Amino acid sequence: MPTWLYEMSSLRAALLLVAFVELVSLIGLLLARRYLVPKLHYGDGINDAVSGIVQAVGVFYGITVGLIAVAVWNTYTSASGLVSNEATAIGALYRDVNGYPSPLREELREKLRDYTVFVVNDVWPAQKTGQLPKGGTARMDEFQHALYAFEPATQGQLALHTETLRAYNTLIEYRNLRRDAVDSGLSITMWAVIWLGAAISIGVAYFYRIEDVKLHAALVSLMAGFLALVLFMITINDKPFYGYASIPSTPYQMIIDNVIDKSK
Repeated sequence: MPTWLYEMSSLRAALLLVAFVELVSLIGLLLARRYLVPKLHYGDGINDAVSGIVQAVGVFYGITVGLIAVAVWNTYTSASGLVSNEATAIGALYRDVNGYPSPLREELREKLRDYTVFVVNDVWPAQKTGQLPKGGTARMDEFQHALYAFEPATQGQLALHTETLRAYNTLIEYRNLRRDAVDSGLSITMWAVIWLGAAISIGVAYFYRIEDVKLHAALVSLMAGFLALVLFMITINDKPFYGYASIPSTPYQMIIDNVIDKSK
């Protein structure tokens, strides 16, 4: 799928995709009725035969596309869950470091805030273009070095340090999963199956014996429009972090506003 399609608003992308599929389908219908259909020898019951083929192709294609659509939606919802989990982990870790003695407490809080702001201001715009900036890893390393250098002096500090290390590891896990999900998306092979299947599904309808070209065009348009909407649904959810309709950074901003800055 062209990358520029993901960079449009959802409404514009839907209208463009529907218009493209409709146009190509109608052009194909006109060419088939003019150059291909006249060369065929139609007999009685041909429409019943074509209907059987249309139904068979529609069933198999519908199952295939339906499974792909479900998989794409699951990928999108999983990516959205990773974002919420990482933001929640940041908030939990920030609350844990509040129990450390000064000046380590202020240092850890500042480094964690710096990382969260970096995610909102730098990581998210870069993800929308398919890139992953490298500054986040360095910020997490600095936080880790400061955290690991702490030596608990009491049982209470030991318990707090153990819990903080667990919270930090959880954050790193969600962060890595989110970074891995940035490049997720359907393969070229899957897109080829989707588009070729759509072309075959629409193309079979060209062989109906319908004298009125307007009626024939209306039926093909309805089928093409429905398939275009299904393709749009798959497209809009295919790359969760890419383009205009990508997952927003709202959970991170909420952590900054309601947890980090509010505790100052």
